[in-house]
Amino acid sequence: MPKKEERRLKVGVLGCGPIAQAAHFESCTKARNADLYAICDVAPDLLERMAWTHQPEKTFSDYTAMLADPELDAVIVATSDAFHVPASIAALEAGKHVLSEKPVGIGVEEVETLRSAVAASGKVLQVGHMKRFDAGLEAAKAFIDTEMGEMLALKAWYCDSTHRYPMTDAVQPLIVTSKQARRPAADPKADLQRYYMLAHGSHLVDTARYFGGEIVEVEARFSERFGARCWFVDLAFANGTLGHLDLTVSVRMDWHEGFQIYGEHGSVLGKTYNPWYYKSSDVDIFREKDGATTRVLGADGHFYRRQLEGFADVILKDAPMRGADIEDGVASVRAMIAIAQSVRECRAVRLADVKGEL
Repeated sequence: MPKKEERRLKVGVLGCGPIAQAAHFESCTKARNADLYAICDVAPDLLERMAWTHQPEKTFSDYTAMLADPELDAVIVATSDAFHVPASIAALEAGKHVLSEKPVGIGVEEVETLRSAVAASGKVLQVGHMKRFDAGLEAAKAFIDTEMGEMLALKAWYCDSTHRYPMTDAVQPLIVTSKQARRPAADPKADLQRYYMLAHGSHLVDTARYFGGEIVEVEARFSERFGARCWFVDLAFANGTLGHLDLTVSVRMDWHEGFQIYGEHGSVLGKTYNPWYYKSSDVDIFREKDGATTRVLGADGHFYRRQLEGFADVILKDAPMRGADIEDGVASVRAMIAIAQSVRECRAVRLADVKGEL
């Protein structure tokens, strides 16, 4: 575990559900520059159990009360997707920095409202696209930005596996649930096409943008057979790069995620693992100048802890934002809505033109 620094961010986690239990509580306790100051949940049994386990300084059953605590510096919004924007806006208006789980929202209008709230607050908002803190992806990004020259094409794929639950159940902590937990009015999993796009498509779109820059247009095809759903999406990037995304849930094989990039002075091939293994991606970087391929080890694969540390560094040290900011979050939501619209209307859709919710 990294040694704790003298100046540390006091973090409150909103929501004691699966993502907080599997990722955020541990990240706060292990981070070199942050502490788990508070946790908040409306379910008293869940709140009590998580407090005993993770030992925050304070617990709250009321979010407004937590935000009123003058000692609190920042909030991790670890709730269902439908609550991300209102919870983030409330924190910003209370003078707190925000690390919001992805996707940052589910509709264009609400994320645009959040963008305005970020600007008015002067506070930091980072979106929890933790793959940006995968050492393999960071190495690829550094090569793209400094050595590769022009990018010709980018392919990326995110294919969840039918075997993912036996895999994750073996490595994740036991997830505790409560009948008193607050849930959205509508079941998020009632429409799996929408749910998979929000849960998995948000990762895939952000990875493509992380490497390729702004996406201006998408053209998507969708197929559903034998309980599996597949999106093939052609992308037009602002810089002229050609792109192709493959989102498939679930493939009858091992977890299959990665990317391939063709550049002027080299290429990149990446294999990404199930995130709960906390294993950095295997990324092979080929340099045309010497005809050699290199791969970083990426020994520290705790992406969730590393994203929190990056977030805290922005606030405490005025470090550059390495994670996804509000502009990245808005663009990701626009891209997902454009993909859904393209599937419905069987045509290319520009991100700038989309409205409404996914």
